[in-house]
Amino acid sequence: MLKYLLSRVAANVPTLLAILIAVFFLISIAPGDPVDAFVPPTATLSAQQKESLRHELGLDRPLPVRFGRWLAQLAQGDLGYRYKDGDRVSAAIARRIVPTLTLALAGLTLAALLGILAGLLAARQAGRGIDHGLSLAAYLAVSCPAFLVGILALYVFALKLGWFPAGGYSTPGRDDWQDIARHLMLPATALSIQFIAILMRYSRAGVMEAMSQDFIRTARAKGLTRNQVVLRHAFPNALIPIITVIGTNFAALLGGAVFIETVFSWPGMGTLFLDGIESRDYPLIMGITLFMALTILAVNTLTDLLYSWIDPRIALR
Repeated sequence: MLKYLLSRVAANVPTLLAILIAVFFLISIAPGDPVDAFVPPTATLSAQQKESLRHELGLDRPLPVRFGRWLAQLAQGDLGYRYKDGDRVSAAIARRIVPTLTLALAGLTLAALLGILAGLLAARQAGRGIDHGLSLAAYLAVSCPAFLVGILALYVFALKLGWFPAGGYSTPGRDDWQDIARHLMLPATALSIQFIAILMRYSRAGVMEAMSQDFIRTARAKGLTRNQVVLRHAFPNALIPIITVIGTNFAALLGGAVFIETVFSWPGMGTLFLDGIESRDYPLIMGITLFMALTILAVNTLTDLLYSWIDPRIALR
């Protein structure tokens, strides 16, 4: 196991480096000047003063030199300081990790539960009205982007019906888990809608494929009920593609969280990332990119480990 993990880490280093180089290059050639965001709106600087400030921030150096300096800082465990307010990037990210992971894990859990259950129900009622209805709902859900679902949910369930708070992480003056869960329910549901539909379709397809195998006919010959056949025999053999979908779509889930956090004023890394883009805050953008890339690579490694745990025939090499 340890040897496999070390080999995965070594294999992921080039991928991580390529991601960082690409993002650093793209943000460096994007329009806008970080100095304009660094200087207060009321201040007026001459061209010479701006150039001096650019020199202090290292923005006048060639891109390879700037990237090399950032990597040298990273090797020392330092993500640098924000251009906008001078705050440490690591501290800014640390304050937003918990809300973002809470939202992402809540959306993932909700999507996995509802998507798999809907897929099992559709496979159990294959060819019937329930199956057709769930399939139609899944196609509609896949076609709806997360930000649109979030805006509609906010308008209907928060503004019109008043069932949920309109935004935020918690009510001012309260930080108990019941209040956080109430604020979390609407954005987590909006974030998971597309994922529920995707998992429902893959779960149904995986179970239907397993139902055509020889071991299913053997189980039926033993006198097992249809529910026992589906849950005890077909579903375990459909877990591999389901886990693959969960692992490969986790990046999309984090991407959708950026829009959901903006719609619901959720104080996570998504809103922080957008703030970094608006202010051309290069150290912050690179720090969040590093965190997101490491999280996605870790989830992909965990997915491979789950393969071998669910199906011992799959060896880790």
